[in-house]
Amino acid sequence: MTNRIQGMEIFVEVAKTRHFGRAAERLGIPKSTLSRQIAELERNFGLRLLTRTTRKVELTAAGQLYLERCERIVAEARLVHEELQNLVETPAGPLRVNLPADFGTEFLAESFLAFSQRYPDVDFYLDLATPEHANRVFQACDLAIQIGELPDSNLIARPLGMLPAHLYASPQYLDRRGRPKTPQELSEHECLEFRVGRGGPVTLWPLSNGQQKLDITPGRHYSVNSVSMLRSLTMLGAGISVLAAQHDGEHDGLERVLPDWHAGPFPVYAVTDTRLLPAKTRIFIDFLIDRLNMQQPGSKDSPNPFFTAV
Repeated sequence: MTNRIQGMEIFVEVAKTRHFGRAAERLGIPKSTLSRQIAELERNFGLRLLTRTTRKVELTAAGQLYLERCERIVAEARLVHEELQNLVETPAGPLRVNLPADFGTEFLAESFLAFSQRYPDVDFYLDLATPEHANRVFQACDLAIQIGELPDSNLIARPLGMLPAHLYASPQYLDRRGRPKTPQELSEHECLEFRVGRGGPVTLWPLSNGQQKLDITPGRHYSVNSVSMLRSLTMLGAGISVLAAQHDGEHDGLERVLPDWHAGPFPVYAVTDTRLLPAKTRIFIDFLIDRLNMQQPGSKDSPNPFFTAV
């Protein structure tokens, strides 16, 4: 089909210019290639489309009929090509993004607004879902934002940044149960699990203190898949949880547990099902990478000082 469209384009150019040399020059191909394509076209039809003399090229009756049919097809093919090229080069149209609700609300709202102001022809359709919903990545969406290590798959994941986290509990809980001084003492406490996906293995808490690293398995008295619920339970004194680090490292009403230890950091990915992306998706991913990593973590000037660079 590609060869047929190409043959039509060559024939139309020859018919318009009535000259093989000028047509070849306008198309940017050798004259010998053009002549060979025309000859092959005529062989395929078993009809002569052009009469050639040393001075001019004329259309036969069959050639005139073919030109009338081909001109519209070639014009539409060129238009489609230009439209597709614009998709690759210019961000425009609906962009459907699937992302965890709490993370999107807390960390990405300003990024969506900033992108819209820069590229007003992009319309966002945001599906803020639970993490297990977000794992159903490409049901009517262009892009998914996912947190944590991803399972092996054919999906394409680009790292956006690393999300640091700390251990927190309410002062009331710590007054009642005591303040752990080592990670090993966490086994004596209520530890609230943040669950990603349906069931499966217990989520580990990767803790680090300089060169010291260890994984803690939290208890499962509470296992939730909503950061908002996790924070609410923690504030109500249900136990100790891992929460994303705030600007100053603290959450209102909560106390840092084991302040010398850090949880994570947890990788954040932009996930697509192909590397062949339209401009709206490709440029938005690049925009997020630049924006989320534009400042060092902890800087008040950064829109998202939580993130560390990828």
